Amino acid sequence: MAGQVVEVSAATGRRKTAVVRVSLKDGSGKVTVNKRGFEEYFPTLALREYILQPLKLTDTVERFDISARTSGGGLSGQAGAMRHALSRAVAQMSSEQRDVLKSNGCLTRDARMKERKKPGQPGARKRFQFSKR
Repeated sequence: MAGQVVEVSAATGRRKTAVVRVSLKDGSGKVTVNKRGFEEYFPTLALREYILQPLKLTDTVERFDISARTSGGGLSGQAGAMRHALSRAVAQMSSEQRDVLKSNGCLTRDARMKERKKPGQPGARKRFQFSKR
């Protein structure tokens, strides 16, 4: 099997309407998102730090090459989904890393979604102005 890349771990993460599929391979810490560079896809430092938090907690930042496919949502939702997927992928490898990630809240799926708009209202919570007369 010459030229075949062996995946160490793969996982799916979700946040709001964003879905991210991540695959980890042994490597040097290179991260690609939708076949683009990590810094190019997530321009803000805060999002990049948030995404790499599970790897920093488990000291595996420069151990894996990460390839991610994202769809749906916006940048912040995709960042949360990618963090969730990375956490799940790293947790698959060993139970002691799973305990570290779980205690830091990385394995919990953030279930908050946008509230639906109700009929007869301008928004989810907003009401039309009340007139007594």
